[in-house]
Amino acid sequence: MLTAAVRPTTRLLRFCQNTRCFQSAAASSSTVNAAEIAHFSRLSSLWWNEQGEFSLLHRLNPVRVRYIREKLLDATYENKGEDARRELESKCAVLTGMDVLDVGCGGGLLSESLTRLGARTLGIDASESNIGIASTHASGDPQLSSLEYRHTSAEQLAKEPKRFDVVCSMEVIEHVDNPVAFLSACAQLVKPGGHLFLSTIARTPLSYFLTIFTAEYVLRKVAVGTHTYSKFINPSELISFFQTYRSLPSSSSYPTDSGHITSGASPRPWITRTYAHGLPTRSEAEVRGIVYIPWNGEWKLMSRSSTPWGAAECNYLFWVRRPLDS
Repeated sequence: MLTAAVRPTTRLLRFCQNTRCFQSAAASSSTVNAAEIAHFSRLSSLWWNEQGEFSLLHRLNPVRVRYIREKLLDATYENKGEDARRELESKCAVLTGMDVLDVGCGGGLLSESLTRLGARTLGIDASESNIGIASTHASGDPQLSSLEYRHTSAEQLAKEPKRFDVVCSMEVIEHVDNPVAFLSACAQLVKPGGHLFLSTIARTPLSYFLTIFTAEYVLRKVAVGTHTYSKFINPSELISFFQTYRSLPSSSSYPTDSGHITSGASPRPWITRTYAHGLPTRSEAEVRGIVYIPWNGEWKLMSRSSTPWGAAECNYLFWVRRPLDS
């Protein structure tokens, strides 16, 4: 096992050769990578084994759900004041009445959690096997009657008129072929004033060491080949995208692959200001690092203040809000 673990270290010397330019990464209009879908389809039966291939995601899921809840409470405070925030916080089902989309839902870990918070949830995935596992797991629980699954992609769904209060895509963008088109599709699915949540991995030497060398080759926590370093996305690249992205009016057609639409689009990008370290104002977007603590087997959501100091050098959460006037 040690021999196998040593093999990928030579790649560490070729980071510059393996990186890709985020804005020019996509040669095709489809975001779906057939090899990635085949990989996760082979693992689909393991989704609900809490000690198996997806054990780290099972432990990460509560952190993701708490973060989504936290940001929605913050938005309620911004829109309606402290009394409304406290009223919503007192409810267990903080997503009641909201339409929520889970893009790349896998076996349904996040979809089920969001539904239990009161959401009308649609989970979509490009793997038919994943959708089958997710649907089967949810079918026996009457509390999940407002949860629906569909075998489709974000760009196909964006061609339909339905839009969502919350769109989530967790640990997905680092597996697609066309990250710009994928972000454009996800953003187009958000209602004006709605929220987009992403979770992914930064493209840094630390992330290579932890997620590929250690997790795949040394500890064998995830299958070898699960991650591709050149597909990792830095927070600055997401921020830059939404500094120029403008939403299409609801009556317009599906956005172009570049996402940088001019004709008929809102004049206001989703992120209009940044401050020290290139980070956005917290009312428009946010980057928060998430760190795995191996000695207790738990994930920790890092503070906002720690983001400029390396907390988002590996796994991180990204939130951005679509402007109300777009």
